[in-house]
Amino acid sequence: MSKYKFILSGGGTGGHIYPAIAIANELKSRFPDAEFLFVGAQDKMEMQKVPQSGYAIEGLWIAGLQRKLTLQNAMFPLKLVNSLWKSRKIIKKFKPDVVIGTGGFASGPLLQAANSLNIPTVIQEQNSYPGITNKLLSKKANAICVAHENLERFFPKDKMVFTGNPVRQDLLDVENKRQEGIEYFKLNPNKKTLLVLGGSLGARRINQLIEKELDYFKSKDIQVIWQCGKLYFEEYKKYEELPASNSQLPTHVVSFIDRMDLIYAAADFVISRAGASSVSELCLVGKPTIFIPSPNVAEDHQTKNASAIVDKKGAILLKENELDEKFETTFSDLISNENLQKELSQNINKLAKPNATKDIVEEILKLV
Repeated sequence: MSKYKFILSGGGTGGHIYPAIAIANELKSRFPDAEFLFVGAQDKMEMQKVPQSGYAIEGLWIAGLQRKLTLQNAMFPLKLVNSLWKSRKIIKKFKPDVVIGTGGFASGPLLQAANSLNIPTVIQEQNSYPGITNKLLSKKANAICVAHENLERFFPKDKMVFTGNPVRQDLLDVENKRQEGIEYFKLNPNKKTLLVLGGSLGARRINQLIEKELDYFKSKDIQVIWQCGKLYFEEYKKYEELPASNSQLPTHVVSFIDRMDLIYAAADFVISRAGASSVSELCLVGKPTIFIPSPNVAEDHQTKNASAIVDKKGAILLKENELDEKFETTFSDLISNENLQKELSQNINKLAKPNATKDIVEEILKLV
């Protein structure tokens, strides 16, 4: 049997990169001698994150279209032609069996080139509202692995497979790690813990909210793990309070969380953006969650991701413009109502797809 070869592309944000890495890891565990190549946008975070995970990556000179007239937009046609040319070159040299795209700028030209060279392609769409790249690519794709139901209006129905999103495998067993999580993050085991997630870069509006509400959390005897993102860490690290001998409430401020399994295990409540990866992880760990979607993303897809959970009574949704008037009453209701906590946990957990990565790999292998 000849050695399998796979090209994967996904990037721009962690939400596109980590699913691609999860798929590669699962393929590698089944075919240890397979060859892998990632293709990303040359100035985006995948150029660091993918090599850290042990895979080779090539960069394309590509960026997304801005929503206003800019020099970047004027350069877009040139970048696109250059990226299509380079993608064809990469594919002809590497000769992959299948090309897999998980979204992001670079997956567009790469999958387009693969289609033109008659190489089978698989799209993995994380969101409940697909971006323009995947909508265009879907016409020629061999399989489209989706994380939400009812996407027939965007994709050909006969190519769609409802798999869910790839998630970190270490999240499958967080129930048994609570004590370890409390110790690892130096938490007080007698207090409830709020976990705040703003995505890898951070979320300005969520950070402003948490800063404003720190005294309120203290009054409720709640400790906070506040992942403020790398763009905002310098601004907010002054709120890092470690538990002193007095009963001062600890607020842990971090730019990035290295052990998501342990922090999910220790958390009692979560406030989070509604990016696709975060939503899938929160379904798996089943914690009472308040989603605050980013309004600044294409097609407002985070609100749609959150609504898909809220419609099934699995979470609470607060829009950014409602935070000042509604946050404290909403949060107080949640922490004082154990039946509501239980209901949200059970309902969000029902939406989890723990075998997503394996199911996506099954679809890829059908094409090999």
